[in-house]
Amino acid sequence: MHERLGAFYVGGAADPVRELLSEEVESHVPGHSPIAGDYYGSEEVMAYFAKRRDLARSTFRMHPRDTLVGTEHVGVLTDGTALIAGVEHAWTTLGFYRIHGGRITACWLLLLDPIAFDSIWSQAREWAAPTVWTRRPAYLPNL
Repeated sequence: MHERLGAFYVGGAADPVRELLSEEVESHVPGHSPIAGDYYGSEEVMAYFAKRRDLARSTFRMHPRDTLVGTEHVGVLTDGTALIAGVEHAWTTLGFYRIHGGRITACWLLLLDPIAFDSIWSQAREWAAPTVWTRRPAYLPNL
């Protein structure tokens, strides 16, 4: 997953990542940053991945470290880095994945330093290019 997602974050194809997700996948990101939230279904989760890529202007990198493997769950300690507003930022998270039928059905991101994580991604929001919507918000008229 990290290899395919890493390629996606630098501009690679989405389909190799999508192949690893169940249609009913859910992802949970704690905190108050622009990427925090609960995402349900493969389309929302893929949009979340795209948002991380876009906010970091394709500089977001994951550096997996230790892995804990169970029968239906996998935990991966991962360092993240991104160049935001000309400054390289780093953080560490634990991604806890539930696997069923060879696909990811759920992910919970645990933040080792939640305040720093929120601060980094909040800076990314201010620095990023304008938002490109994957779905037209209901309040916008059809043009």
